[in-house]
Amino acid sequence: MGLVMEPMAAAIGVSVPVLRFLLCFAATIPTGLLWRAVPSATGRHLYAGLSGAALSYLSFGATSNLLFVGPMAFGYLAMLLCRRLAGLVTFLGAFGFLIACHVYYMSGDAWKEGGIDATGALMVLTLKVISCAMNYSDGLLKEEEGLRDAQKKYCLTKVPSLVEYFGYCLCCGSHFAGPVYEMKDYLEWTERKGIWASSTPSPLLPTLRALVQAGICMGLYLYLSAMFPLSRFSEPLYYEWGFWHRLFFQYMSGFTARWKYYFIWSVSEAAVIISGLGFTGWSDSSPPKAKWDRAKNVDILGVELAGSAAQLPLNWNIQVSTWLRYYVYERLIQKGRKPGFLQLLGTQTVSAIWHGLYPGYMIFFVQSALMINGSKVIYRWQQAVTNSGLHTILTLLNCAYTMMVLNYSCIGFQVLSLEETLASFKSVYYVGTIVPIICVLLGYVIKPARSAKPKARKAE
Repeated sequence: MGLVMEPMAAAIGVSVPVLRFLLCFAATIPTGLLWRAVPSATGRHLYAGLSGAALSYLSFGATSNLLFVGPMAFGYLAMLLCRRLAGLVTFLGAFGFLIACHVYYMSGDAWKEGGIDATGALMVLTLKVISCAMNYSDGLLKEEEGLRDAQKKYCLTKVPSLVEYFGYCLCCGSHFAGPVYEMKDYLEWTERKGIWASSTPSPLLPTLRALVQAGICMGLYLYLSAMFPLSRFSEPLYYEWGFWHRLFFQYMSGFTARWKYYFIWSVSEAAVIISGLGFTGWSDSSPPKAKWDRAKNVDILGVELAGSAAQLPLNWNIQVSTWLRYYVYERLIQKGRKPGFLQLLGTQTVSAIWHGLYPGYMIFFVQSALMINGSKVIYRWQQAVTNSGLHTILTLLNCAYTMMVLNYSCIGFQVLSLEETLASFKSVYYVGTIVPIICVLLGYVIKPARSAKPKARKAE
């Protein structure tokens, strides 16, 4: 089989393991379509879990499914034995297991060299088992205890059965790369309740749109990656360039890398849409249009044309950002107090650890917290000025600031090592770190009057 795949892998410039993964990943689309034909709820649970396990085996080997058993069993036992603390216990246990796997496999090095392993799927699974356990713990709480909207919506009053839990954890449409979804939504979808109780709209056109988007994204990535290779950061030629040339290359390197993720998430979106799970109801427009927001993990234009850094989590890795907001950020806020930089930094730290223990990840997410805080300062200035010309200038400034700092910061996410990350930062005189710090400090000095636009501020 490997001999047959070698010419195919060489033709598209990837390793055989990556090609095997891509083929199995693409197979999640027809697998999701076939799910619709399974006649009973129990059958659909079994199909979801078994198809995910089978594709994991074909993609990563037999040990991958053994890897998934650990956090799945731990989370389920926590729900059975200590309901009140199940969320916290599962969070610590599942994240501890994920960290151990990150240390053991050091997947980032393998990914840079063209390899692949099951830790990416394990990352998605970790979020699923934690949210399920937390929602089961929330089922004990009462509204007067200050439940947030997400807790009220997704809390579980009874523990899922083993079959339900198995299907939820390994459902193939999102098992490899997300999107993350809630147990309550999964159960209603599988049992054809809630918005799935009546006939749902045809997924054909939105699935085709996602596949076309995936093809465009892959084409752009293959084209741009040859022009802006990541290896250039370790070559003497890069350091012979001037400041603006190096800054431009950093921008294009980050821009190029994102198309790979856009491709992956577009394929996942197609798989989740065609299964029906991506359906989220109807719009309020006339005539109403079907919405498929549960499948959406990225808004490409929303990222590339972001007006401020605060908009990035709303458009990039959307479902993981939502998970972080529900299960980390909001739960770090003490009752009666407003969230601040510490809650943001704590959330970004959890996100960094979830991705891996490489210094580049840590630096990227600390930088992200700093970037967002600096962008919020510029946004407050935008809302305070009454001169339309100055408002336009600040709007463009915030957009340029966001793109510059984002692409500067994400070099660490790509090169991973501390030495290479700091070398790339130093090559542009740490401009992407200094500018956000200056913005944050100026925010304490230049304090605009409170704007009369609360809705706009709330959106930011």
